[in-house]
Amino acid sequence: MIDVCLAGTGGMLPLPNRWLTCFWLEYNGKAALIDCGEGTQITLAKHGCKLSRLDALLITHAHADHISGLAGLLLSLGNYGKTDALTIYGHEGISTVIEQLCCICPMLPFPLEVKELSETEISRFEWNGLEVQSLPLRHRIPCLGYSFMLHRKPVFNPQKAKALDIPMQFWKQLHAGETVTTQDAVYTQDMVTDEKRPPLKITYMTDTLYFKEMTGFAKDSDLLVCEGMYGDDAYLPKMQEKMHMVFSQTAELAKHSGAKQLWLTHYSPALTDPAEYAAAVQEIFTDTVVSVDGQRMTLR
Repeated sequence: MIDVCLAGTGGMLPLPNRWLTCFWLEYNGKAALIDCGEGTQITLAKHGCKLSRLDALLITHAHADHISGLAGLLLSLGNYGKTDALTIYGHEGISTVIEQLCCICPMLPFPLEVKELSETEISRFEWNGLEVQSLPLRHRIPCLGYSFMLHRKPVFNPQKAKALDIPMQFWKQLHAGETVTTQDAVYTQDMVTDEKRPPLKITYMTDTLYFKEMTGFAKDSDLLVCEGMYGDDAYLPKMQEKMHMVFSQTAELAKHSGAKQLWLTHYSPALTDPAEYAAAVQEIFTDTVVSVDGQRMTLR
């Protein structure tokens, strides 16, 4: 199972009741974090995200509300006793930004491994058994959206295995996708399994204009986490100028991508009560959650 927590939902600056947007994903005892604005380690601790499990940090872009908390986060990790490497992913040139931000924490007890991803096309990599992709978004500076996909094994059918007299000692290997060869036979996964199961998919996108490629990137997400700076469409011209989205655009994206659930995030500080727009946005996409800090879900 995959545990996720939207520990912060704010944009631009932290507020007394709303920390800057950051997304925690935990699988098989390791965690990945998307973005680390000012004070991120505080809201992570408040909402039960254990820093000792943090293995990877994914940066969407180098605006302050998404990365200015890096030094504090790294120092907190050191205080928690981290000694193994932290891998940081980001757009081309992020290495220089990280180097500059780390000038105030030069003596970390663990190494940083920085990996730069394309600003022009989808990048793919593996983290902790999950397939991760990054999509270049459309913001004022290079910005990336991310998706995580867990490819699940097909359903094991012991009756099929027994009917073919496949020794039980091979069942686990076959279910895992291995081919087993003996003196008398060759056994393959399809001989002991039923239908394939769709993968679990989580997509996260923020700080961008809407563009059609986002729909394909988010296709069939079990959970889509995406920005909505304002709930009122009257702000749409202003948001297009600033290269952001409003609630209705995000809901349309969720509907057309086939997402199962949408969590809104990255609210403007001027939006004091995002929940007042819940009914309107749910008319567009029923399974919309107007998120609050600490929003949690377990995907099974």
